[in-house]
Amino acid sequence: MTVIRSLLLFALAALAEIGGAWLIWQGRRENRGLWWIAAGVVALGAYGFVATLQPDANFGRILAAYGGVFVAGSLGWAVVVDKFHPDRWDLVGAAICLVGVAVIMYAPRSAS
Repeated sequence: MTVIRSLLLFALAALAEIGGAWLIWQGRRENRGLWWIAAGVVALGAYGFVATLQPDANFGRILAAYGGVFVAGSLGWAVVVDKFHPDRWDLVGAAICLVGVAVIMYAPRSAS
């Protein structure tokens, strides 16, 4: 159950961070205005809060593992929202990142 909770929190964090950055991009680069930028800032703040809900107590480990989720999530966002077509190397890279997430967060550890 802890792994499922952690994975759901990673997904929520990715949605908040990637969505927040996209909103700011839209506000600034696509000239949609300050409301889009403000919404992005709020979403990015939510991302920071969601990370604190992870069951692991090590900030560095959570942030390092989240980096892999961010890479894969960014490609997923690009496919769904921006109609981007990743090539096989994008997919291989994302898969490698997700393997890294699994190793960093969920590998058995000895109590030390």
